[in-house]
Order: sequence, then C-alpha cells, then structure tokens
Amino acid sequence: MEAEGPRVGSDRPLRVLVVDDDPLVRRMIRDVLNPAGILVVGEAQDGRDAVRAARHYKPDVILLDVVMPGVDGLTALEQIVADSRVDAKVVILSVRGEHDLGYLALRMGAVGYLNKDLDLGVLPRILRDVADGGAALSRRFTAELAERLRDLPEGGVGMRPIRSVLTTREWEIVDELCIGRSTTEIADALVVSTETVRTHIKSILRKLDVHSRAEVVDLVQRLRAGDAAAWAAMSRPDAPSRMTVLIRPPE
Repeated sequence: MEAEGPRVGSDRPLRVLVVDDDPLVRRMIRDVLNPAGILVVGEAQDGRDAVRAARHYKPDVILLDVVMPGVDGLTALEQIVADSRVDAKVVILSVRGEHDLGYLALRMGAVGYLNKDLDLGVLPRILRDVADGGAALSRRFTAELAERLRDLPEGGVGMRPIRSVLTTREWEIVDELCIGRSTTEIADALVVSTETVRTHIKSILRKLDVHSRAEVVDLVQRLRAGDAAAWAAMSRPDAPSRMTVLIRPPE
C-alpha cells in the first residue's frame, strides 16, 4: 500500500485509489489521472490491500482489477461495499470484457465495468462522471442492459430512486425481501454469506428508520406505488424525482 501525497483542502480534487497487481498498469493510470487534476491517493496490488487502502485513504472512486493474486477483485468489492467506513464508488477493470462478469459486479455494488483496452485518455472524464453519479459502462454493455429492460419483473421489483439513501447492494437485498426470501435464500441468490446479508439488513433498517423486514417491504411497495412520503424516506435530498432499474443477468 503506497503512501499518498499531501492532504488537500475543502476544494480538493477527485481522489482515486488504483488497485491492480501489475505495477505498469498502475503507473499508466496514474500518469493519465494526475495531469488531469485527479489525485491518485493510493495504490494497491491485491484485494486485501485494496480494502485496507480504501479504509485508510477514503477515496471518492476506486479502480479495481478483477484478477489478482490472493483476494480477487470481486471479493474485495463485496468487502468494500459492505464496509460502513468506506464511501467510495467502485469501477471494475477487466481484461476479459465478459459481460456476465460485468452484470455480477454491478449486482455486487460496482458502478462501472470497463475493459482494460479502453483509451486511457478518456479515463479522467469517465471518473468525473462516476463521481457525479454516473455509470462507467461501454456502449455495447449499455445496449445489452437496455435490451434486458423487457425482462423487468412485474410489481416494480428492481425499481428504485436515482439517488437513494440505500446502496446498490442494499437495494438488491430489499428486492429479495420483497419477493419473500429468507436470509439463507438471499445469501444463496447473491452469492454472499448469511452474515453479510444480516449486516446489510441492519444497515437498511437503520437508514430507513424502521424496525422490521415487513416495514421495509411495506415502505418499498408504497414507494413503487408513487407514495410521496415513502419517496422522501428512501431518497437522498438531492435526488431527482424519477426512478431507475436494476437489470439482472439471466439465471
């Protein structure tokens, strides 16, 4: 885990953590971001180091490689998303460009999935878009996501505010609760541990100021029916008054 440069003030630039086991890739990314005014606050070479670095440096965005020795990128992603000490958006980097892997990463809480063969010159713009609430996806991947809209389940499952008090992973848990799944069933569906599911549910209850899973389901159902009070409870103050949808890959 490499040290960051001097601390910046309240008008600090965008802070990025770069995670890749290849030092040449880390250097190339750093050499593109720094001249663009984006501060690379730290680097890590494996998933375990990535989690520690995310806690320590508190970046705005994490560029996270998938295939690394020891703890891989998806395992690190799960730990980062579940960690209340980390408030960073994660963009996955892959040499494979496999869209099924991209779907899984998005379901696990990433906000982007990029192939390493992209033109690094566009990376600063992409990361600024991510920091502003956008997603980092290729045109082809975005087109495939759009095609899957036709498979949207009935009853609004998957619908949520554009900017919610809940994380992407927490919304995944909420959707599972809405279809009546137990803790064990949710863990199996999302490929996580039951303890991770329980941790997320505790966070959901706290954020929504409710006391039971049934209250969560009732609040979400009212939100999706257009209830203004439910919308206010589940949206961030700066949220636009529209919904987005999570597209799941085929089972």
